[in-house]
Amino acid sequence: MTYIIAQPCVDVKDKACIEECPVDCIYEGERSLYIHPDECVDCGACEPVCPVEAIYYEDDVPEQWAEYYKANVEFFDEVGSPGGAAKLGNMGIDHPIVSVLPPQNQG
Repeated sequence: MTYIIAQPCVDVKDKACIEECPVDCIYEGERSLYIHPDECVDCGACEPVCPVEAIYYEDDVPEQWAEYYKANVEFFDEVGSPGGAAKLGNMGIDHPIVSVLPPQNQG
């Protein structure tokens, strides 16, 4: 089980969750953040600090964003498990679910 980041994060990337994550498992894509399912320890520290309420426990993801579980898992298919996001910074890529979205209204 793991936490996932859904559509409200796209084009926002507040990064408060990154600051709270004790295991550095939240990676930055071009337009969204992603939680590594194998590195996440399910502590939940990221969820309450997200200002746009984009972070959900995988069993609690609203139906309209269910595909974001797949996006968070598949984002790491080619990357593997780097063992920490801080050293990578913005990876300059996104899962296709995110990359095909039109620009999201930020406010």
